[in-house]
Amino acid sequence: MNLVEAILLGVVEGLTEFLPISSTGHLTVLEKLLGYKIDDPDITAFTAIIQFGAVVATLLFFRVDIARMLVAFFRGLGDAEQRKGGEFKFAWAVALGSIPLGIVGLLFKDTIETTLRNLWFVGGALILWSFVMLLADRTATQVRDESRVTWKDTLIIGLAQCLALIPGVSRSGATMSAGLLRGLDRVTATKLAFYLSIPALTGAGVLQTVTRFDEIADGVGWPATITATVASFVVAYAAVAWLLRFVAHHTYTVFIVYRLVLGGVIIVLLASGAVAST
Repeated sequence: MNLVEAILLGVVEGLTEFLPISSTGHLTVLEKLLGYKIDDPDITAFTAIIQFGAVVATLLFFRVDIARMLVAFFRGLGDAEQRKGGEFKFAWAVALGSIPLGIVGLLFKDTIETTLRNLWFVGGALILWSFVMLLADRTATQVRDESRVTWKDTLIIGLAQCLALIPGVSRSGATMSAGLLRGLDRVTATKLAFYLSIPALTGAGVLQTVTRFDEIADGVGWPATITATVASFVVAYAAVAWLLRFVAHHTYTVFIVYRLVLGGVIIVLLASGAVAST
């Protein structure tokens, strides 16, 4: 992979990781258009690893909040009084919500990296999950903010996040929709999507780096992978800031419409034979 393509893929990853439009779906489509075999081990590993740039952007943007949560969590482990505090409960809830994706991701790792790396799944998931987002958006009560998040909320949101292992669903789209259906306001649901992304994307990136190191070196190449990761970080940081401002005053309608159009275009291209599904 040349560095121009790496930067392009990194920019797309950083821009789409936290928008509810599926970063993996976009990367899969773009990788296919660039001529790569989208279910090759080095390409699937590359797709997972460059997401770490978005993780670093999240850590940097929310560094104060994350530091506060970590302090509260570890203090609470050894102090019963601290465990009564809201920050400990919220930190514990986020940690609990991160577990389902890790388990499901490991159990179905081979299927995720092969069968689901198919553009039919991408196009179909983009369209079908749009209707879930529409339901959540239109029925949202938004009666609860961050201070009222419970472990039940994050566990349900974490289970919904597992559906994002299907490219096209969107991890942020799944978590935001589940949060709204639980009565959380849009900003809180969006923040949870950010927080829950940290262990999920870090785990996936580390696993692929360790298990696919040689495939990356002999295929895509580490210079391109590192370049794409850096590009992802820069763009993701700006995307986080923009998205928080946007959801504070707007619904998810623009994302839903975009998903439906993109999914429809992909299905038409596949059905006409203009693009192969893998």
